[in-house]
Amino acid sequence: MEKIAFIGSYDKADFVIYIAKILANIDKKVLVVDSTALQKTRYIVPTMKAPKQYITTYENIDIAVGFQTFDQIKQYKALEKTEELDYDYCLLDIDSYRGYYYFGIKTEDKKYFVTSFDVYNLKRGLQVFRRLETPVQVTKVLFSKDVLAEEDTYLNYLSRGLKIRWNSNILYFPFERGDQNAIFSNQRTGRICIRGLSTDYIEGISFIAEEISGENQSNIRKAVKMMEKN
Repeated sequence: MEKIAFIGSYDKADFVIYIAKILANIDKKVLVVDSTALQKTRYIVPTMKAPKQYITTYENIDIAVGFQTFDQIKQYKALEKTEELDYDYCLLDIDSYRGYYYFGIKTEDKKYFVTSFDVYNLKRGLQVFRRLETPVQVTKVLFSKDVLAEEDTYLNYLSRGLKIRWNSNILYFPFERGDQNAIFSNQRTGRICIRGLSTDYIEGISFIAEEISGENQSNIRKAVKMMEKN
């Protein structure tokens, strides 16, 4: 199972689920773990039960809420600690060093720092990295209405002294009101659909799914096309 960490205090629950759905549409078994303080997926993913810890299946994606370690997930699924979880990918929504540490994010695991440019999300999101002792490679995923060079410069300034090596490719999401409206509509209807999302948003999640899976663009496009029919 390959772990992919989506790090930061920015609200990325829907964003991670859309990427997971693309991976599921190319026949990958995907687990999404919400290890954030707010546990937003508890409220936006339909489920018949809501105990403290649970795993629910949502459009061929398993969503785990309330767990602090993989051992807890294994115990929930009645597995031994030595057994492997039966997934191709685990997408982790992380907003604290605790989540980073307890889910055992390794140097080789893919990491995306997801943020907007308000000072709270920038500074609180970067706190995840403050206790790291070994430098890690991280890809920036930047949400902003108008992406400006000085915004990225400010992020670089705030991250000075941290054990972060930013990857050269930066993913920009010029978040539009139409994207937000489409996401809210999906939440109300309990579905994962890309209708109403901007081209930039769709291309961004497609690129990340392609980067995670190594799948060719043609297959990723087909997987995304399937999300128009929901």
